[in-house]
Amino acid sequence: MNVTSVDFTMDTLPVRQSSTVSIGRIKPELYKQKSVDSEEGAKEPVETCGKLSFALSYDYEEQALVVCILKALDLPAKDFTGTSDPYVKIYLLPERKKKFQTRVHRKTLNPTFDETFRFPVEYSELCNRKLHFSVFDFDRFTSHDMIGEVVVDNLFELSDLSREAVVWKDILAATTESVDLGEIMYSLCYLPTAGRMTLTVIKCRNLKAMDITGYSDPYVKVSLICDGRRLKKRKTTTKKNTLNPVYNEAIIFDIPPENVEQVSLSITVMDYDRVGHNEVIGVCRAGPDAEGLGRDHWNEMLAYPRKPITHWHALCEWPGRASSFESQGSCPSPRPPQTP
Repeated sequence: MNVTSVDFTMDTLPVRQSSTVSIGRIKPELYKQKSVDSEEGAKEPVETCGKLSFALSYDYEEQALVVCILKALDLPAKDFTGTSDPYVKIYLLPERKKKFQTRVHRKTLNPTFDETFRFPVEYSELCNRKLHFSVFDFDRFTSHDMIGEVVVDNLFELSDLSREAVVWKDILAATTESVDLGEIMYSLCYLPTAGRMTLTVIKCRNLKAMDITGYSDPYVKVSLICDGRRLKKRKTTTKKNTLNPVYNEAIIFDIPPENVEQVSLSITVMDYDRVGHNEVIGVCRAGPDAEGLGRDHWNEMLAYPRKPITHWHALCEWPGRASSFESQGSCPSPRPPQTP
């Protein structure tokens, strides 16, 4: 296990009275330990925007999954004319190198596609695959609008695919194409007495393929953030030609307890490129100002000091170079108290 240490002294952080929250206010009973691979609580209902019909079967001679996109019903209107110009993109995850797309159907909310696509895949591998349909509204002059998506986690949901099975699925509303960028598993552990936090990058799975070989050369970059500025950054080793790298590498940050609520972590999975620029595969955050699991993971770390807390985190799209995540520098030193 490779361990790197980052100096983090108290005089580099501002003391913000309005945002500082003591560790004692966290209720440990709210952060009960869960299995690493378990779902994180009940999911809120998702808005639907129409239905998609498709047929699935397996061609044993050609060793291919046959997907026929039939039709969609009751799509939302995305154009000012009260209609849409829909089309569908389809992936067989976790592979991303093979993607299909239907034709665009003009000015309709109930398109009939009747298009068939074949994904070469062994029958024994189908239990490890899932289908992802992304429904878009075509726009000639601007970026295409995302209408929604359908994900089939279990390809044997209705039959063994020896015969064609027709499926109707609700299209779940989405604003961005959420084709899997992959997931990262890491643990957080905080020692209040030593003022030390350890982030251990354990592994990733189903990463997006960035190279023409259908693989990536991933490494993980961890940045320590304060007031939107990056104080320090450290990275793991690079794993070659894999979409499921295993690291087991730890990074240590020295953070005094009185400053732990003023910092956060940016975890970025990168693809190494020996010739051009390294590319971002996906990012996630952990900290008091993160969203969802990123915030819960941080709070759970504080609620269970000296104990490594491990979770899988889904990777999100890179927010762009203009994001405050990449602003370098250090936090201003706390102002001395005014003398009475």
